Amino acid sequence: MPKQSFPPRQLCISFMLSLTLLCACGKQASAPPAAAAAPEAGGAAEEKDDAITGTIKLTPDQVAKLGLTTTAAAAVQFVPAKQGYGVVLSHDSIAQAVADVATAQATVRQSQAVLARIARLAGTAGAESAEARESAVRQAAVDAAALRLAEAKASATLGQHPPWSGHDDSQLPTELAQGRSKLLRVTFPLGTLRGPVPSSLRVSRLDSRLAGERWTARAVWDAPADSGLPGRSVFAILQHSDAAEGERLLVWSMGDAAAGTEAGVLVPPPALVMSDGQYWCYVERQPGVFARVLLDIGRPMADGYFLAGSIKPGDAIVTSGAGLLLARQTNPSAEAD
Repeated sequence: MPKQSFPPRQLCISFMLSLTLLCACGKQASAPPAAAAAPEAGGAAEEKDDAITGTIKLTPDQVAKLGLTTTAAAAVQFVPAKQGYGVVLSHDSIAQAVADVATAQATVRQSQAVLARIARLAGTAGAESAEARESAVRQAAVDAAALRLAEAKASATLGQHPPWSGHDDSQLPTELAQGRSKLLRVTFPLGTLRGPVPSSLRVSRLDSRLAGERWTARAVWDAPADSGLPGRSVFAILQHSDAAEGERLLVWSMGDAAAGTEAGVLVPPPALVMSDGQYWCYVERQPGVFARVLLDIGRPMADGYFLAGSIKPGDAIVTSGAGLLLARQTNPSAEAD
């Protein structure tokens, strides 16, 4: 039988068809591994979503190892407060003002006593001369003027109507002059504080995050205006605090309930954690599912911090182990000790 021969063009077409079939078979064979990899991609996407929403899922064993405990969020009513900025005045300037007034008062008493003695001896053998009487009167007038000047300087330092005004037996000036009590000068920005001065102020350090680091300043009275910050300035007495002289503090006036209240919850101080320069707390939304909630510490209350909207009354706030929970969330590969 004679051998058939194919033209070169037909050989090329046959080769291309064979190659196409082989490629199709290869793709079908590799399909199952690609399908098997799909769940892993889905798991990674789910983990990324959890990081974005600020939630973390833990098993009961992991919760126990971290020692997490929760407290039901208590419903509270927040009365808006006015915020100002304070500075603890140095007691040496107060001591100088108090000493100047005390010295001037003693001098006035002495000159008045001289005048009284001259008046008693008038018309007797031991009476002073007219020149001595005139000198005593002049000295009494000079001493009285010196007392008024000392009191004016003291009012520029301590205010015109301090709480000890008219009470000679008050120990407050002495306590301030000795540094046992501290004088706090507070300025509220323009338009913030109107009407009478509040009876007390709440004070904290600029970087304070705990309710226990806040104090109450009392005996508030008007102070000379602060030339560096437009607004209203007041003085207050700060006792039983470790605030340093010259230290700058955050100050809040007690809110006025007549201005309206806001409903929310109280976040206890142990629930706070700090990350990326912000304060957070954790809430257990579902068993084993913890959500990280941003917290504004600018609205402190007596026993914690006020929060509205993100947490509802009765929600489970993590009050023990929140720091470990944050470490676990930011480093998922770490195991609980």
